[in-house]
Amino acid sequence: MKSLFAIIPGLLLLGAASAKEYTIAVIPKGTTHEFWKSIHAGAVKAEQELAAKGTMIKLFWKGPLKEDDREQQIQVVENFTTRRVSGIVLAPLDSQALVNPVRNAVRAKIPVVVMDSDLKSDQYTSFVATDNFLGGQLAGEQIAKLLDGHGNVILLRYAVGSASTEAREAGFLDALKKHSGITLISSDQHAGPTRETAYQASQNLLNRFGNQVNGIFCPAEPCTIAMTKALRDIGKAGGKVKMIGFDAGSQSVSDMKDGDVQALVVQNPVYMGYKAVMSLVDHLEGRSVEKRIDTGVKMVTRENMDQTDIQELLHPPLSRYLKE
Repeated sequence: MKSLFAIIPGLLLLGAASAKEYTIAVIPKGTTHEFWKSIHAGAVKAEQELAAKGTMIKLFWKGPLKEDDREQQIQVVENFTTRRVSGIVLAPLDSQALVNPVRNAVRAKIPVVVMDSDLKSDQYTSFVATDNFLGGQLAGEQIAKLLDGHGNVILLRYAVGSASTEAREAGFLDALKKHSGITLISSDQHAGPTRETAYQASQNLLNRFGNQVNGIFCPAEPCTIAMTKALRDIGKAGGKVKMIGFDAGSQSVSDMKDGDVQALVVQNPVYMGYKAVMSLVDHLEGRSVEKRIDTGVKMVTRENMDQTDIQELLHPPLSRYLKE
């Protein structure tokens, strides 16, 4: 007859096997920019907190290398749908192209939480994101303030189909309507998904408008960095042309500290990734989830960048959650 001690390990193993386990795919727009690394850190933070409470998650992090590779992101969604994961968190790089893959996932009874950038669909469980229109409005008001309500302004757009940046661009233009002394001299150019394409677009704009422009807004990290470099190249940085960007990439934060960027509209991507995963698990466990969750946005300048709450946004503790 087996001793009690010989039986106990089996009982413990049975108890461990009965713990809740979910497989969750987190699919960003891309994987190279610092913003997505912060999203990843937030997702891992959620995974760790849930594990501590007895809810086990196997987290899959996979997305396209570049933020214009629609086909690759569609393929990633389809692959995880075929693998029958418990749920998907998705930042769609195109508001229309990802509609069918999300619909197919939901038909397969795989719930989808959309984060960062909206989708032209009502199929998803929740939308977790910045109020991007508000972020654009903040940028418009800030540039009008910096220019004392008068001057020539450029909007360098990001990419066609990117709902998050299109909302920022719309908010920026909306804010400028209130300032009759501001003239928009260019708003139809797109930077593209990389620093290289953004730098080329920035150079082209400054070759044409460099002697006229007084202020510039870029609605994403790569074009913010690229335009700032292009301004330095022609001796227009350091506040000669007022530069406002979006997101807290380390290069942009350094440029703001040095005075080449006058303001950054900053999101909270760590919280966004965290809240997206938490919301999906809430849904999987039968709890109600809000259809839209606002993760916040702030205007950051050299004057307030040293505040404790701002520092947490500018320098998120990625190493706490992500292995090098």
